[in-house]
Amino acid sequence: MKPGNVRPIAVCVIRKENAIFVFEGRDEEKDETFYRPLGGAIEFGEYSTKTVQREMREEIGAEICNIRYLGMLENVFRHEGEPGHEIVIIYEADFANQAMYQKTAVTGYEDNGIPFEAGWKPLEYFRNAQAPLYPDGLLQLLTET
Repeated sequence: MKPGNVRPIAVCVIRKENAIFVFEGRDEEKDETFYRPLGGAIEFGEYSTKTVQREMREEIGAEICNIRYLGMLENVFRHEGEPGHEIVIIYEADFANQAMYQKTAVTGYEDNGIPFEAGWKPLEYFRNAQAPLYPDGLLQLLTET
């Protein structure tokens, strides 16, 4: 992300009982492990619902269905010492393939080929402040819906 630019992104929350499907990220400068639903940048001319479908397909090879709008959050943050500013459109959806709900972990890949791990984390994990859930405000949004 270029400094000084606001980045529009869309993320997809998938629930299984009291857990959500998230990837694990790391900020070495803060010495922090954090979690976020999968998703990414909205491309020019692309509707945000198509963004979450494309990102899930590209990152973990999964199709989603029953896409529902949950809300929008503004996220101003620092990651690895660099400032960031995102407008985050949040959707909830279901995995089209029911077998995805049985997996405990999935290896995904960023656009640049860097692998990441994703899996199920109980909402209680974030309520107990064991690790942050980003974007800020997402946990509150999820407990209200």
